[in-house]
Amino acid sequence: MYAVSPRVSLCREKPVTLTKARELLAVQVNMGGGYNRNAARLILAEVQADHGQAAVDALIREFGMEMLFGLKPGTEFKKP
Repeated sequence: MYAVSPRVSLCREKPVTLTKARELLAVQVNMGGGYNRNAARLILAEVQADHGQAAVDALIREFGMEMLFGLKPGTEFKKP
């Protein structure tokens, strides 16, 4: 059996760009349901890991996710 380091991401090879994150978040915000909130949280977790808290906070404000999903700037998102 092969051991996989917990720090290795098996889902993707390169960091998510902020442009791609905006595209993905736009879809989730336009639909605005509970499942979309969870998807937005996962996208923000990727942004957090790749670009830091300031980028996450900017996206939350840009898309109005505090009002729509209850996601507040300053919240830390972690990958599952």
